Amino acid sequence: MSNNAFSETGLRRLREVLSRHVESGKIPGLVALVSRGGQTHVEALGTMRHDGGAPMQRDTIFRMASTSKPVSIAASMILVDECKLRLDDLVEQWLPELANRQVLRQIDSPLDDTVPARRPITVRDLLTSTFGLGMDMTSLGTPIMGEIFAQGLTPDLPTPMPEPDEWMRRLGELPLMYQPGERWQYHISNDLLGVLVARVTGQSFETFLQERVFEPLGMNDTGFDVPADKIDRLPPLYAPDPQTGEFHVWDPAEGGRHSKPPAFQGGGGGLVSTADDYNAYFQMLLNHGMHGDERILSRAAVELMTTNRLNAEQLAVRTAMATDNVHISHGQGQHGGWGMGMAVRTYRADYAPIGQFGWDGGAGTSTYADPTNHLTGILLTQVGMTVPAPAHLIHDFWTTLYQSLDD
Repeated sequence: MSNNAFSETGLRRLREVLSRHVESGKIPGLVALVSRGGQTHVEALGTMRHDGGAPMQRDTIFRMASTSKPVSIAASMILVDECKLRLDDLVEQWLPELANRQVLRQIDSPLDDTVPARRPITVRDLLTSTFGLGMDMTSLGTPIMGEIFAQGLTPDLPTPMPEPDEWMRRLGELPLMYQPGERWQYHISNDLLGVLVARVTGQSFETFLQERVFEPLGMNDTGFDVPADKIDRLPPLYAPDPQTGEFHVWDPAEGGRHSKPPAFQGGGGGLVSTADDYNAYFQMLLNHGMHGDERILSRAAVELMTTNRLNAEQLAVRTAMATDNVHISHGQGQHGGWGMGMAVRTYRADYAPIGQFGWDGGAGTSTYADPTNHLTGILLTQVGMTVPAPAHLIHDFWTTLYQSLDD
Protein backbone atom coordinates (compact mmCIF):
# COMPACT_ATOMS: atom_id res chain seq x y z
CA MET A 1 0.00 0.00 0.00
CA SER A 2 1.32 3.46 -0.81
CA ASN A 3 1.91 6.03 1.92
CA ASN A 4 -1.01 8.03 0.59
CA ALA A 5 -4.01 6.04 1.76
CA PHE A 6 -6.32 8.32 -0.26
CA SER A 7 -5.59 10.43 -3.32
CA GLU A 8 -5.76 14.20 -2.88
CA THR A 9 -8.02 14.39 -5.93
CA GLY A 10 -10.22 11.67 -4.50
CA LEU A 11 -10.66 13.43 -1.15
CA ARG A 12 -11.44 16.69 -2.96
CA ARG A 13 -14.11 14.93 -5.02
CA LEU A 14 -15.48 13.32 -1.85
CA ARG A 15 -15.85 16.75 -0.28
CA GLU A 16 -17.48 18.13 -3.43
CA VAL A 17 -20.01 15.30 -3.61
CA LEU A 18 -20.89 15.60 0.10
CA SER A 19 -21.16 19.40 -0.20
CA ARG A 20 -23.57 19.03 -3.11
CA HIS A 21 -25.98 17.10 -0.87
CA VAL A 22 -25.81 19.76 1.84
CA GLU A 23 -26.20 22.59 -0.67
CA SER A 24 -29.29 20.88 -2.14
CA GLY A 25 -31.14 21.74 1.07
CA LYS A 26 -32.12 18.09 1.61
CA ILE A 27 -29.35 17.32 4.15
CA PRO A 28 -28.88 20.09 6.79
CA GLY A 29 -25.46 18.82 7.82
CA LEU A 30 -23.24 15.76 8.08
CA VAL A 31 -20.03 14.39 9.53
CA ALA A 32 -18.02 11.96 7.38
CA LEU A 33 -14.92 10.11 8.57
CA VAL A 34 -12.69 7.91 6.43
CA SER A 35 -9.65 6.13 7.79
CA ARG A 36 -7.05 3.92 6.16
CA GLY A 37 -3.61 2.76 7.14
CA GLY A 38 -3.33 5.25 9.99
CA GLN A 39 -4.53 8.19 7.89
CA THR A 40 -7.90 9.67 8.98
CA HIS A 41 -9.81 12.36 7.12
CA VAL A 42 -12.95 14.08 8.45
CA GLU A 43 -15.48 16.39 6.81
CA ALA A 44 -18.01 18.27 8.96
CA LEU A 45 -20.36 20.12 6.62
CA GLY A 46 -23.53 22.16 7.01
CA THR A 47 -25.44 22.97 10.16
CA MET A 48 -27.00 21.06 13.08
CA ARG A 49 -30.49 22.31 12.22
CA HIS A 50 -32.48 22.52 9.01
CA ASP A 51 -33.00 26.25 9.66
CA GLY A 52 -29.28 26.98 10.12
CA GLY A 53 -27.65 27.78 13.44
CA ALA A 54 -24.57 26.04 14.85
CA PRO A 55 -22.28 24.25 12.37
CA MET A 56 -21.81 20.49 12.37
CA GLN A 57 -18.60 19.59 14.25
CA ARG A 58 -16.32 16.57 14.30
CA ASP A 59 -17.60 15.80 17.84
CA THR A 60 -21.32 16.20 17.04
CA ILE A 61 -23.29 13.40 18.72
CA PHE A 62 -25.65 11.37 16.53
CA ARG A 63 -28.48 8.91 17.12
CA MET A 64 -26.88 5.81 15.63
CA ALA A 65 -30.20 3.98 15.09
CA SER A 66 -29.60 0.51 13.59
CA THR A 67 -25.86 1.12 13.33
CA SER A 68 -26.08 0.37 17.09
CA LYS A 69 -26.31 -3.33 16.15
CA PRO A 70 -22.69 -3.96 15.08
CA VAL A 71 -21.41 -2.24 18.26
CA SER A 72 -23.81 -3.62 20.87
CA ILE A 73 -23.22 -7.21 19.67
CA ALA A 74 -19.70 -7.00 21.16
CA ALA A 75 -21.13 -7.40 24.67
CA SER A 76 -22.54 -10.84 23.88
CA MET A 77 -19.36 -11.94 22.15
CA ILE A 78 -17.23 -10.95 25.17
CA LEU A 79 -19.40 -13.31 27.24
CA VAL A 80 -18.91 -16.07 24.64
CA ASP A 81 -15.14 -15.45 24.80
CA GLU A 82 -15.31 -15.82 28.60
CA CYS A 83 -17.44 -19.01 28.43
CA LYS A 84 -20.20 -17.26 30.38
CA LEU A 85 -22.37 -17.95 27.34
CA ARG A 86 -21.98 -20.86 24.94
CA LEU A 87 -23.25 -20.61 21.38
CA ASP A 88 -25.65 -23.52 21.85
CA ASP A 89 -26.75 -22.84 25.42
CA LEU A 90 -30.53 -22.69 25.79
CA VAL A 91 -31.47 -19.08 26.54
CA GLU A 92 -34.38 -20.09 28.80
CA GLN A 93 -32.05 -20.53 31.80
CA TRP A 94 -31.66 -16.70 31.81
CA LEU A 95 -34.78 -15.79 29.82
CA PRO A 96 -37.44 -18.16 31.21
CA GLU A 97 -40.05 -16.07 29.38
CA LEU A 98 -38.82 -17.79 26.18
CA ALA A 99 -39.27 -21.39 27.38
CA ASN A 100 -41.88 -23.70 25.80
CA ARG A 101 -42.52 -21.62 22.68
CA GLN A 102 -45.50 -21.96 20.39
CA VAL A 103 -45.03 -21.12 16.70
CA LEU A 104 -47.64 -19.73 14.32
CA ARG A 105 -48.95 -22.32 11.87
CA GLN A 106 -48.66 -19.70 9.13
CA ILE A 107 -47.25 -16.18 9.24
CA ASP A 108 -50.74 -14.64 8.88
CA SER A 109 -52.42 -17.04 11.32
CA PRO A 110 -54.39 -15.74 14.31
CA LEU A 111 -52.16 -15.67 17.41
CA ASP A 112 -53.75 -18.83 18.85
CA ASP A 113 -53.31 -20.94 15.70
CA THR A 114 -49.97 -22.47 16.66
CA VAL A 115 -47.86 -25.60 16.85
CA PRO A 116 -45.21 -26.34 19.52
CA ALA A 117 -41.64 -25.23 18.75
CA ARG A 118 -39.54 -28.13 17.48
CA ARG A 119 -36.67 -27.17 19.80
CA PRO A 120 -35.74 -24.52 22.40
CA ILE A 121 -34.10 -21.20 21.48
CA THR A 122 -30.29 -21.03 21.71
CA VAL A 123 -27.79 -18.20 22.14
CA ARG A 124 -26.72 -18.82 18.53
CA ASP A 125 -30.29 -18.15 17.35
CA LEU A 126 -30.21 -14.73 19.03
CA LEU A 127 -26.72 -13.85 17.76
CA THR A 128 -27.67 -14.62 14.15
CA SER A 129 -31.18 -13.06 14.31
CA THR A 130 -32.88 -16.39 13.65
CA PHE A 131 -34.72 -17.06 16.94
CA GLY A 132 -38.20 -16.76 15.43
CA LEU A 133 -39.38 -13.16 15.90
CA GLY A 134 -38.39 -9.96 14.14
CA MET A 135 -39.32 -6.83 12.30
CA ASP A 136 -40.54 -8.49 9.14
CA MET A 137 -41.35 -5.88 6.49
CA THR A 138 -42.79 -8.64 4.29
CA SER A 139 -45.37 -9.45 7.02
CA LEU A 140 -46.81 -6.00 7.78
CA GLY A 141 -50.54 -6.22 8.42
CA THR A 142 -50.44 -9.72 9.94
CA PRO A 143 -51.86 -10.23 13.46
CA ILE A 144 -48.40 -10.98 14.91
CA MET A 145 -46.77 -7.83 13.51
CA GLY A 146 -49.72 -5.77 14.72
CA GLU A 147 -49.25 -7.15 18.23
CA ILE A 148 -45.47 -6.53 18.20
CA PHE A 149 -46.14 -2.84 17.49
CA ALA A 150 -49.07 -2.58 19.92
CA GLN A 151 -47.06 -4.05 22.82
CA GLY A 152 -44.16 -1.59 22.47
CA LEU A 153 -41.71 -4.34 21.54
CA THR A 154 -39.99 -2.16 18.92
CA PRO A 155 -38.63 1.36 19.31
CA ASP A 156 -41.20 4.15 19.55
CA LEU A 157 -43.78 2.57 17.26
CA PRO A 158 -46.32 3.63 18.52
CA THR A 159 -45.92 2.67 22.20
CA PRO A 160 -42.69 3.47 24.11
CA MET A 161 -40.64 0.40 25.02
CA PRO A 162 -41.13 -0.64 28.67
CA GLU A 163 -38.32 -1.59 31.05
CA PRO A 164 -36.61 -4.91 30.25
CA ASP A 165 -38.50 -7.31 32.56
CA GLU A 166 -41.88 -6.00 31.39
CA TRP A 167 -40.65 -6.07 27.78
CA MET A 168 -39.67 -9.73 28.26
CA ARG A 169 -43.04 -10.54 29.84
CA ARG A 170 -44.89 -9.12 26.82
CA LEU A 171 -42.53 -10.84 24.38
CA GLY A 172 -43.08 -14.13 26.19
CA GLU A 173 -46.85 -13.90 25.64
CA LEU A 174 -46.46 -13.96 21.86
CA PRO A 175 -46.00 -17.02 19.65
CA LEU A 176 -42.94 -17.15 17.41
CA MET A 177 -43.40 -16.32 13.74
CA TYR A 178 -41.06 -19.12 12.63
CA GLN A 179 -39.37 -22.14 14.18
CA PRO A 180 -36.15 -21.36 16.14
CA GLY A 181 -33.18 -21.24 13.79
CA GLU A 182 -35.35 -21.37 10.67
CA ARG A 183 -35.51 -17.84 9.30
CA TRP A 184 -33.44 -14.64 9.46
CA GLN A 185 -35.52 -11.77 10.91
CA TYR A 186 -34.47 -8.25 11.64
CA HIS A 187 -33.93 -6.30 14.86
CA ILE A 188 -35.76 -7.85 17.85
CA SER A 189 -32.93 -10.31 18.57
CA ASN A 190 -30.52 -7.38 18.99
CA ASP A 191 -32.69 -5.83 21.71
CA LEU A 192 -33.15 -9.25 23.30
CA LEU A 193 -29.38 -9.76 23.53
CA GLY A 194 -29.14 -6.66 25.75
CA VAL A 195 -31.55 -8.24 28.22
CA LEU A 196 -29.59 -11.49 28.08
CA VAL A 197 -26.27 -9.71 28.77
CA ALA A 198 -27.79 -7.87 31.75
CA ARG A 199 -29.18 -11.07 33.27
CA VAL A 200 -25.98 -13.07 32.74
CA THR A 201 -23.72 -10.36 34.18
CA GLY A 202 -25.99 -8.87 36.85
CA GLN A 203 -25.15 -5.40 35.46
CA SER A 204 -27.21 -3.14 33.27
CA PHE A 205 -26.51 -3.63 29.56
CA GLU A 206 -25.10 -0.09 29.38
CA THR A 207 -22.78 -0.57 32.38
CA PHE A 208 -21.33 -3.74 30.86
CA LEU A 209 -20.84 -2.04 27.47
CA GLN A 210 -19.23 0.99 29.15
CA GLU A 211 -16.80 -1.10 31.21
CA ARG A 212 -15.86 -3.66 28.56
CA VAL A 213 -16.17 -1.81 25.23
CA PHE A 214 -16.63 1.97 25.40
CA GLU A 215 -14.13 2.90 28.13
CA PRO A 216 -11.27 0.67 26.87
CA LEU A 217 -11.77 2.06 23.33
CA GLY A 218 -12.00 5.67 24.52
CA MET A 219 -15.58 5.94 23.23
CA ASN A 220 -16.39 8.72 25.70
CA ASP A 221 -19.43 10.06 23.87
CA THR A 222 -21.19 6.71 23.34
CA GLY A 223 -24.15 5.51 25.39
CA PHE A 224 -27.95 5.34 25.44
CA ASP A 225 -28.57 8.96 26.43
CA VAL A 226 -26.85 12.35 26.16
CA PRO A 227 -26.01 14.09 29.47
CA ALA A 228 -27.23 17.67 29.91
CA ASP A 229 -23.73 19.14 29.52
CA LYS A 230 -23.44 17.56 26.03
CA ILE A 231 -27.02 18.01 24.74
CA ASP A 232 -26.02 21.04 22.66
CA ARG A 233 -23.86 18.64 20.59
CA LEU A 234 -26.94 16.59 19.57
CA PRO A 235 -28.84 17.85 16.52
CA PRO A 236 -32.58 17.29 16.11
CA LEU A 237 -33.58 14.18 14.14
CA TYR A 238 -35.70 15.01 11.09
CA ALA A 239 -38.23 12.81 9.34
CA PRO A 240 -39.06 14.75 6.17
CA ASP A 241 -42.53 14.33 4.69
CA PRO A 242 -42.29 11.59 2.01
CA GLN A 243 -44.67 13.51 -0.30
CA THR A 244 -43.57 17.14 0.11
CA GLY A 245 -40.05 16.76 1.56
CA GLU A 246 -40.98 19.25 4.28
CA PHE A 247 -38.75 18.90 7.35
CA HIS A 248 -40.47 17.61 10.51
CA VAL A 249 -38.61 17.14 13.78
CA TRP A 250 -39.01 13.46 14.68
CA ASP A 251 -36.96 13.76 17.87
CA PRO A 252 -35.70 17.03 19.39
CA ALA A 253 -32.45 17.20 21.37
CA GLU A 254 -33.68 19.01 24.50
CA GLY A 255 -36.50 16.99 26.06
CA GLY A 256 -36.19 14.32 23.35
CA ARG A 257 -35.80 10.55 23.56
CA HIS A 258 -32.09 10.74 24.36
CA SER A 259 -32.23 13.60 26.89
CA LYS A 260 -32.70 11.14 29.77
CA PRO A 261 -31.82 7.48 30.38
CA PRO A 262 -34.31 5.24 28.53
CA ALA A 263 -36.49 2.63 30.25
CA PHE A 264 -35.07 0.10 27.77
CA GLN A 265 -31.42 0.10 26.68
CA GLY A 266 -31.90 -1.07 23.11
CA GLY A 267 -28.93 -2.72 21.42
CA GLY A 268 -30.93 -2.77 18.21
CA GLY A 269 -31.09 0.98 17.79
CA GLY A 270 -30.61 2.94 21.00
CA LEU A 271 -27.01 4.19 20.95
CA VAL A 272 -25.78 7.75 20.52
CA SER A 273 -22.18 8.27 19.41
CA THR A 274 -19.68 10.23 17.33
CA ALA A 275 -17.68 9.56 14.18
CA ASP A 276 -14.42 9.14 16.12
CA ASP A 277 -15.97 6.79 18.69
CA TYR A 278 -17.37 4.57 15.94
CA ASN A 279 -14.06 4.65 14.09
CA ALA A 280 -12.30 3.37 17.24
CA TYR A 281 -14.72 0.43 17.38
CA PHE A 282 -14.47 -0.54 13.71
CA GLN A 283 -10.66 -0.14 13.78
CA MET A 284 -10.65 -2.61 16.69
CA LEU A 285 -12.58 -5.10 14.50
CA LEU A 286 -10.13 -4.54 11.63
CA ASN A 287 -7.30 -5.19 14.12
CA HIS A 288 -8.82 -8.60 14.95
CA GLY A 289 -10.09 -7.50 18.37
CA MET A 290 -7.07 -5.47 19.51
CA HIS A 291 -7.04 -1.80 20.54
CA GLY A 292 -3.43 -0.75 20.98
CA ASP A 293 -2.04 -3.48 23.24
CA GLU A 294 -5.40 -4.25 24.86
CA ARG A 295 -7.55 -7.11 23.63
CA ILE A 296 -11.29 -6.32 23.54
CA LEU A 297 -12.48 -9.40 21.62
CA SER A 298 -10.73 -12.58 20.52
CA ARG A 299 -9.70 -12.84 16.90
CA ALA A 300 -12.03 -15.83 16.58
CA ALA A 301 -15.01 -13.82 17.91
CA VAL A 302 -14.38 -11.03 15.39
CA GLU A 303 -14.11 -13.57 12.56
CA LEU A 304 -17.39 -15.15 13.62
CA MET A 305 -19.16 -11.76 13.81
CA THR A 306 -17.87 -10.54 10.46
CA THR A 307 -18.42 -13.57 8.21
CA ASN A 308 -21.76 -14.76 6.89
CA ARG A 309 -23.70 -16.99 9.29
CA LEU A 310 -26.79 -17.69 7.17
CA ASN A 311 -27.62 -20.71 5.03
CA ALA A 312 -28.86 -20.47 1.42
CA GLU A 313 -32.55 -20.47 2.38
CA GLN A 314 -32.05 -17.75 5.02
CA LEU A 315 -29.95 -15.72 2.58
CA ALA A 316 -32.83 -15.75 0.11
CA VAL A 317 -35.01 -14.02 2.73
CA ARG A 318 -32.24 -11.54 3.55
CA THR A 319 -31.78 -10.73 -0.16
CA ALA A 320 -35.53 -10.37 -0.67
CA MET A 321 -35.68 -7.81 2.16
CA ALA A 322 -32.94 -5.81 0.44
CA THR A 323 -34.08 -6.03 -3.17
CA ASP A 324 -37.89 -6.05 -2.83
CA ASN A 325 -37.92 -2.96 -0.60
CA VAL A 326 -35.79 -0.75 -2.82
CA HIS A 327 -38.54 1.87 -2.72
CA ILE A 328 -38.02 2.03 1.08
CA SER A 329 -34.30 1.34 1.41
CA HIS A 330 -33.41 3.08 -1.87
CA GLY A 331 -31.05 0.22 -2.56
CA GLN A 332 -29.25 0.15 0.78
CA GLY A 333 -28.82 -3.31 2.29
CA GLN A 334 -27.90 -5.25 -0.86
CA HIS A 335 -24.81 -6.92 0.56
CA GLY A 336 -25.79 -10.58 0.61
CA GLY A 337 -24.93 -11.99 4.00
CA TRP A 338 -25.36 -11.36 7.71
CA GLY A 339 -22.85 -12.15 10.43
CA MET A 340 -23.66 -11.22 14.01
CA GLY A 341 -25.22 -7.79 14.41
CA MET A 342 -24.11 -6.67 10.98
CA ALA A 343 -24.24 -7.17 7.25
CA VAL A 344 -21.35 -8.93 5.52
CA ARG A 345 -20.79 -8.56 1.79
CA THR A 346 -20.87 -11.97 0.12
CA TYR A 347 -21.11 -10.72 -3.47
CA ARG A 348 -20.03 -7.62 -5.37
CA ALA A 349 -23.18 -5.49 -5.52
CA ASP A 350 -21.48 -2.09 -5.78
CA TYR A 351 -17.96 -0.64 -5.38
CA ALA A 352 -17.24 -2.33 -2.05
CA PRO A 353 -15.39 -5.65 -2.06
CA ILE A 354 -16.58 -8.96 -0.64
CA GLY A 355 -15.89 -9.12 3.10
CA GLN A 356 -16.83 -5.51 3.93
CA PHE A 357 -18.98 -5.45 7.10
CA GLY A 358 -21.15 -2.97 8.97
CA TRP A 359 -24.66 -1.57 8.72
CA ASP A 360 -26.86 1.45 8.09
CA GLY A 361 -29.36 3.25 10.32
CA GLY A 362 -32.77 4.70 9.62
CA ALA A 363 -31.68 8.03 11.14
CA GLY A 364 -29.30 8.55 8.20
CA THR A 365 -26.16 6.78 9.43
CA SER A 366 -23.79 4.40 7.64
CA THR A 367 -20.82 2.61 9.27
CA TYR A 368 -18.64 -0.02 7.58
CA ALA A 369 -15.16 -1.48 7.69
CA ASP A 370 -13.39 -3.18 4.79
CA PRO A 371 -10.58 -5.65 5.66
CA THR A 372 -9.37 -5.89 2.03
CA ASN A 373 -8.48 -2.18 1.94
CA HIS A 374 -8.03 -1.80 5.73
CA LEU A 375 -10.59 0.98 5.46
CA THR A 376 -13.32 2.40 7.69
CA GLY A 377 -16.01 4.78 6.53
CA ILE A 378 -18.52 6.51 8.77
CA LEU A 379 -21.19 8.86 7.45
CA LEU A 380 -23.54 10.50 9.94
CA THR A 381 -26.60 12.69 9.35
CA GLN A 382 -29.86 13.06 11.26
CA VAL A 383 -32.27 12.87 8.33
CA GLY A 384 -34.51 9.82 8.61
CA MET A 385 -35.03 7.39 5.73
CA THR A 386 -38.59 8.62 5.18
CA VAL A 387 -37.19 10.19 1.99
CA PRO A 388 -34.49 9.03 -0.46
CA ALA A 389 -32.05 11.91 0.29
CA PRO A 390 -30.00 10.29 3.11
CA ALA A 391 -29.76 6.97 1.24
CA HIS A 392 -28.64 8.76 -1.92
CA LEU A 393 -26.02 10.61 0.14
CA ILE A 394 -24.81 7.32 1.65
CA HIS A 395 -24.51 5.74 -1.82
CA ASP A 396 -22.58 8.71 -3.15
CA PHE A 397 -20.28 8.70 -0.10
CA TRP A 398 -19.28 5.07 -0.66
CA THR A 399 -19.08 5.36 -4.45
CA THR A 400 -16.75 8.38 -4.16
CA LEU A 401 -14.74 6.96 -1.26
CA TYR A 402 -13.87 3.80 -3.18
CA GLN A 403 -12.68 5.93 -6.12
CA SER A 404 -10.33 7.84 -3.80
CA LEU A 405 -8.17 4.83 -2.88
CA ASP A 406 -4.72 5.61 -4.25
CA ASP A 407 -3.28 2.19 -5.10
